[in-house]
Amino acid sequence: CQVPGVCRSGRTDMALRCVASLATGRQLRRPRLPRPAREGSVRWSSAAKASAVKINEKASRERILTLESMNPLVKGLEYAVRGPIVLKAGEIEKELRKGIKKPFTEVIKANIGDAHAMGQRPITFLRQVVALCTYPNLLDSPSFPEDAKARARRILQGCGGNSLGSYTASQGINCIREDVAAYIERRDGGVPADPDNIYLTTGASDGITSILKILVSGGGKSRTGVMIPIPQYPLYSAAISDLDAIQVNYYLDEENCWALNVNELRRSLYEAKSYCNPKVLCIINPGNPTGQVQTRKCIEDVIHFAWEEKLFLLADEVYQDNVYSEGCQFHSFKKILYEMGPEYYNNLELASFHSTSKGYMGECGYRGGYMEVLNLHPDIKGQLVKLLSVRLCPPVSGQAALDVVVNPPVPGEESYAQFIKEKESVLNNLAKKAKLAEDMINKVPGFQCNPLQGAMYAFPRIFIPSKAIEEAKAHKMVPDMFYCMKLLEETGLCVVPGSGFGQKEGTYHFRMTILPPAEKLKILLEKVKDFHIKFLEKYA
Repeated sequence: CQVPGVCRSGRTDMALRCVASLATGRQLRRPRLPRPAREGSVRWSSAAKASAVKINEKASRERILTLESMNPLVKGLEYAVRGPIVLKAGEIEKELRKGIKKPFTEVIKANIGDAHAMGQRPITFLRQVVALCTYPNLLDSPSFPEDAKARARRILQGCGGNSLGSYTASQGINCIREDVAAYIERRDGGVPADPDNIYLTTGASDGITSILKILVSGGGKSRTGVMIPIPQYPLYSAAISDLDAIQVNYYLDEENCWALNVNELRRSLYEAKSYCNPKVLCIINPGNPTGQVQTRKCIEDVIHFAWEEKLFLLADEVYQDNVYSEGCQFHSFKKILYEMGPEYYNNLELASFHSTSKGYMGECGYRGGYMEVLNLHPDIKGQLVKLLSVRLCPPVSGQAALDVVVNPPVPGEESYAQFIKEKESVLNNLAKKAKLAEDMINKVPGFQCNPLQGAMYAFPRIFIPSKAIEEAKAHKMVPDMFYCMKLLEETGLCVVPGSGFGQKEGTYHFRMTILPPAEKLKILLEKVKDFHIKFLEKYA
């Protein structure tokens, strides 16, 4: 009993006795109640059982959420890099753990650019700074270098309560945005960058989807069209589908090392104007899944085209550190835009994106990233911040990791030598593996692979015999999905069919990462070669 006259038992006589006990100061003994039967010990008569069954039958009803009633935009979503073939790979892994015999002992997931999962070691300095931010007591430890401690203290000073566990501003921690702006200025040879134009994001994906969300409007023929490269990273098609926008494809030139041709952009744009309002142009540089690196001339042509046609330009530059081929160089769209003069730089709306997930860092799990947005209308800037505030803030540990990417050790600092050694080791190994993959793939009969100029994938064109195409149709699969499923089932190698990225009709591809260690990559590519020869023997 908590207050006079009120008893938990709900019984009036009990309530009166409670009042009496409070008045006299004597402790009230609770009357003994029948003990409930132990769980599972209730005995049911056959009549009671039958009655319970009838009640359950009456109580059951149709689910509110079904495939028919769910959001059709979500049902229509496809994300190939984590699609049906990856689910199948998971099933095979479970079977292997149960001891079910396969022609292989492990599933190798070469479907996604997850560097650390493929054995790449983290950058020591980055992990030191994040560890210090996460557990500040380590700031007193002599095991950590002073330059790492200085960065951690600065980041923590920007956090509420000096804790990584606090929310930050929706746009991100201010000192990190300042570091991002300084990084962009260094990268672009002094081109000015304003921290107010920087938005920290949950990986690059969050920034891309947020900008698309604020851009999409209209209905019917006025609905926003978004121009994307084919092949493309499936984030774009998924986001466009989710927003009920219109996907407008432009095709990269496979015969010319996946080059971007402005005449193809123009064809795509003018055709799309008959059924939508194309106002967004997406560029991925270096390319994913195609690995091409845009030339300066190409970027100039694209910027002029976007300016001329009044398009909002999105530049996905998450692989900017991953350039391998001689004669290739990364040029940011922002730098080229600035160098083309004030008429372009002061007017063209440009959002560019970067991430901690790729490059030499490979820190996919931290979900750190940023976007820089230029020439946004002041009213829209407020709307964008409002939109971002709905998700409160990006992961704060990811913000800390990003700060190390944009504010690494410099010459003269304690950690510089080790940092540079680790960074160059990762990038040099990736360059060697890019060349290894290109050479080995092109030795497979019926394969053709363009040079892997950048990024971290091979995207070979594969020959699939007509007999295999017919069998794929019988299984209600597109031919390259059928091929990749067979490859998985017979070798344990999980790759993504080209149809998940888009490709010209009548051509077939798959994407595989080059991230595994070189010796393992050789073994994988030999498996692919052996499989393909057997595949041709069976279906040719």
